[in-house]
Formats: sequence, structure tokens, C-alpha cells
Amino acid sequence: MRRRLPRFERRGGLTARRPFAYIARSHVEGLYGRSATERISKVPAMSRRCELTGVGPMVGHNVSHSNIKTKRRFLPALKAVRLQSEVLGQAFNLKVSNAALRTLDFKGGLDVFLAKASDEQLSPRAQKIKRQVKAKLAAQPAA
Repeated sequence: MRRRLPRFERRGGLTARRPFAYIARSHVEGLYGRSATERISKVPAMSRRCELTGVGPMVGHNVSHSNIKTKRRFLPALKAVRLQSEVLGQAFNLKVSNAALRTLDFKGGLDVFLAKASDEQLSPRAQKIKRQVKAKLAAQPAA
């Protein structure tokens, strides 16, 4: 003879849940219907990021005497500075780390640094300045 199960076991147990009939649009088409590559490319610049080197916050641990680890953030030492471009004859306000300022002094100025810097680490504003510097340098020998 077949034993009849209690009602909660017939439904699938205490923790069994029915699947939702509604699937959110953001899960189906991505956030607001845009593809993942569009979302990544249109992310605004972070405020705590060096515009020349791309250095941003890092995570680590505070370690107590009893070796208990709690999460912490290491923020870069940023400074709002006005940097002069000799080629363009113009000054630009940028948020730059103190280490990047030392690198600028070592390399010989903003124009030299931007000429050798990769576009991945530069902010969109610094990339625009770099394009202007390259265009001006390309036009000078021709004139």
C-alpha cells in the first residue's frame, strides 16, 4: 500500500519555491536594454582616480594585534593641480596623485609625459589634451 505524504512534502518540502513567471527586463536585456560593452564604455570617471596614471583606491586589511583582519581602503594621495602645457601654451586643472607629480618633474613636463602615456590609463580629459598636443606637434614641423 502506498503511504500518503504530508501536504508540505507533496509541494516539494518546506523550502521549495515555485519559479517566478516574471523575469525582470534588466536580467534579459542587460541594464536599461544596453549591451555590456556599452555600459562599460559609458561609465563616468571616478572621483578618486588619478587622471594621468589611473591609480585608484585599493583594498586591503587592517590587522589587529590579535591578527583579526577587517577590510579597509587605501586611497591615493590626490591633489588638484594646474599643469602648464608648453606646446599648447595653456594650463589645465587635473586631479593628479603626488607620485604622478614627481613623475612629471622627472620626465620633463606634461607634454612629454602625455606623449609616452598609454590611452588606457589616462582619463578622457587627459586623452583630449594628449590629442591636442600631438596635433600641435605634428603641425609644427610642417610649418
